[in-house]
Amino acid sequence: MSDVHVVVLAAGKGTRMKSALPKVIHRVCGSPMIELVLKTAEVLRPRRIVVVVGHQADVLRQALGGRPELTFVVQEPQLGTAHALLTTEAALSGARGTVVLLSGDVPMLSRETLERLVDRHQKTDAAATVVTAVVDNPHGYGRIVRSGERIARIVEERDASSTEREIHEINSGIYAFALDGLFDAIRGIAAENAQREYYLPDLVAIYRARGLEVETLTVTNPDEIRGINSRAELAEVGRLMRERKNAALMAAGVTLDDPATTYVAPDVEVGADTILRPGVSLEAGTRIGSGCDIHSGARIINSTIGDNVTVLNHCVIGDSTVESGATVGPFAHLRAHSHVRERAKAGNFVELKNTTIGAGSKAMHLSYLGDATIGEAVNIGAGTITCNYDGVKKNATVIEDRAFIGSDSQLIAPLTIGEGAYVGSGTTVREDVPAGALAVSAGKQRTIEGWVERRKKK
Repeated sequence: MSDVHVVVLAAGKGTRMKSALPKVIHRVCGSPMIELVLKTAEVLRPRRIVVVVGHQADVLRQALGGRPELTFVVQEPQLGTAHALLTTEAALSGARGTVVLLSGDVPMLSRETLERLVDRHQKTDAAATVVTAVVDNPHGYGRIVRSGERIARIVEERDASSTEREIHEINSGIYAFALDGLFDAIRGIAAENAQREYYLPDLVAIYRARGLEVETLTVTNPDEIRGINSRAELAEVGRLMRERKNAALMAAGVTLDDPATTYVAPDVEVGADTILRPGVSLEAGTRIGSGCDIHSGARIINSTIGDNVTVLNHCVIGDSTVESGATVGPFAHLRAHSHVRERAKAGNFVELKNTTIGAGSKAMHLSYLGDATIGEAVNIGAGTITCNYDGVKKNATVIEDRAFIGSDSQLIAPLTIGEGAYVGSGTTVREDVPAGALAVSAGKQRTIEGWVERRKKK
């Protein structure tokens, strides 16, 4: 296979989105739609990826700042798709092989289709290969006009005759081009159309007139090439992507009690025999093991869940790890860099932040544990908090193995509770507690008999 380069068109304003943001950073299934396009393009192992920006170019560059491999070129003014590709000429200077043109607002294209596109293009030694689809309602799309079985030209709907508008084979806007001679051919395109723009589909007729090979690849599922131009289309593509992901999960042995209310991002992995209850949301970067039970209302973001984990109702887990056999929730909140180790429990209304709970330890009720390292077989009583912030910086709490923290305790960091130590209920701990010691701060209880009746007489 010769070198492959990718160009992604992302310069449009997206007027119909009615948004201050660039259209292509609106989220589909939790990810900016252009990120989904770029992830799909990775299957080609491209030598370079060029993104054509225009409207709010700086905002889009910032949104993609985590991808240093990208080259950005600015299309200004925006004079059509041919003009957009022409702006990449300098960025692709010296490149050879194939350039694949993608749209930043077409996020459902599959990796398999991209691989087939490049394979068809290179095996036929075509100057251009066009991805097409046959649809029931072709309104709004350019039509594929054929001469016999061969593509002759592409006509945009606004420029099509009434007969051409009856054609149901459409242009997806996704192409593979041979780089040799491409930009010279683009300069031969004229803006002879209703929009006075330079249309890339005009290359088909130019190449055919020159006797060059032009191929097509027709996708079997037209949903792959759906573009997004409005909020309604954004929602519809999101629904289709969720349905596709959910079907793949169920085929792989995952139980979804109610697929219609289960939201799983495309890159999420879920092991066999895991159950996803209604209303579960698994967002980008999440990995869930086998045999888990994820209950209704749970939201898990960019986290790793081991095997046989139970996540009870309405938990939020973000950027964290839960190891095999652990239980979380209900109504627990695991914030960034939290780690619940094997067989540990973080229960009702427990919040963790940058905290590790050791194997077999448990914090079952109404606790906040921040910047803490908790050993094995520790019991954290209800209402316990680590006071980790002193108004200037965050401080660490260390609770060693087999310690027992009584209910309603306050642990004023920085602090270490030694191995096997006890903290009595209601204690405010300001100093380290040695191993095996008992720490208490509450005074002896005072009981005043008859106090209520005397108060009533006042």
